[in-house]
Amino acid sequence: MKYISTRNAAHAVTGSEAILMGISPEGGLFVPESFPQLSLSDIESMGEMTYAERSATVMSRYLDEFSFEELLEIANRAYSRFDDEDTCPLTKIDEGMYVLELWHGPTYAFKDLALTVLPQLISACRTKRGEKDKTLVLVATSGDTGKAALEGFKDVPGTEIMVFYPDEGVAYMQKLQMITTGGDNTYVAGIKGNFDDAQTAVKSIFTDDSVRASLREAGYVMSSANSINWGRLLPQIAYYFSSYVDLLTSGEITLGDKINFVVPTGNFGDILAGYYAMRMGLPVGKLVCASNINNVLTDFFNSGEYDATREFHKTISPSMDILISSNLERLIFELCDRDDKALSAMMASLKKDGKYTVPLSLVRSKLGMFAAGYADEDETMETIYNTFDEYGYVVDPHTAVAVAVYNDYYMTSGDTAPSVILSTASPYKFAQDVYEAVGESQESDPFKAVKKLHFLSGMEVPEGIDKLETLEKRFTDVLPRDKIKQKVLARVKGE
Repeated sequence: MKYISTRNAAHAVTGSEAILMGISPEGGLFVPESFPQLSLSDIESMGEMTYAERSATVMSRYLDEFSFEELLEIANRAYSRFDDEDTCPLTKIDEGMYVLELWHGPTYAFKDLALTVLPQLISACRTKRGEKDKTLVLVATSGDTGKAALEGFKDVPGTEIMVFYPDEGVAYMQKLQMITTGGDNTYVAGIKGNFDDAQTAVKSIFTDDSVRASLREAGYVMSSANSINWGRLLPQIAYYFSSYVDLLTSGEITLGDKINFVVPTGNFGDILAGYYAMRMGLPVGKLVCASNINNVLTDFFNSGEYDATREFHKTISPSMDILISSNLERLIFELCDRDDKALSAMMASLKKDGKYTVPLSLVRSKLGMFAAGYADEDETMETIYNTFDEYGYVVDPHTAVAVAVYNDYYMTSGDTAPSVILSTASPYKFAQDVYEAVGESQESDPFKAVKKLHFLSGMEVPEGIDKLETLEKRFTDVLPRDKIKQKVLARVKGE
């Protein structure tokens, strides 16, 4: 299996090269040259598999440089770190409505499903290719990716990881998780700006020839742990298959039945994994893209115009506070029938003018499997309360956005197909907002909010959240966004 760049389809690399590079030199994202197929019988056979076996089955179809046994060993090591025997529990909330809990990993966010795997994939790819240089992993984060990446790469031999987050654009618990990270190979800094500023700065480093040369001289090559890296996106495809199989084995659906997935997303990686699963043969009805008030994706699917030149809102669902959704590029590449020149023109327009347009008729004809909606702050808080009041089930603000959008979609479409809502984070990562919604009172101390939420809901507090208050704050840097490159070069030079 080869991988091609969205901005230069003639640039074909192996899977291990795509994972180690993270992003193509001209700024394009790597995509598989074709989508391997899993038949209905292949899907049915996953019923008796562990989650690690399901994950290895999906990854093996894309990474032919590795044996199934090698990938299974990686998956087993990764998912042994999860606190639940069922890595991704599927909970039935109501008739035809299910929640896929993706937050039982070491940092209590869905990013753990991929970022416990990626460091091991990078190490394995380095070994396969005989790489001697160290790998410098650069990460821009809107909240959860940062800690998950830090935890995954912490003290991994041959790697250094640097994470940049918007200093005033992440939840308190998310920030605390990052700045208390251990490991001799880790670095974390806030930036003055929003996530788009951090992501743009990091992506520009990947395409800067002078930086690449300086890193090579210092004995480093760059890679990414953001979902722009194929090795980050790939493991996420597996949980779409796994949830379908769980519905199948529990008798909730019959083999071949189409189901919907409702996905809270900002950078578009999580829902793109669902699209890839569908292209592989998973019976999918609709992929419902759920946004918060930063609803640039909703507008794109409903109008054909992607316009990032709008007011940026800081919300209680900060991991979705994004206006430039990097992974949408991969979907637009498919929309353009893999025409790299047409795609490049759109991305150039986005960089220059902050927008591009696709005919709505084309969006509807080629991307008709997508639906899109958004929830504002009041709707999100109301949904947290209503979900707890009606079902006794606690959701974080990101999941609440998805529940709100699902409710709107269900009422307006009349679509009664079984629907899986992806739950992306533990409610305790956002305890103040969740407690305010379900307890109907504010608590200024986040750790008191954790205790009060636990008392009210009876939901177990994750050990890592409980201990955060006592950990040393190791990283206190806050940088102007134009100083990120300078900090990266200083780090590799040991300055």
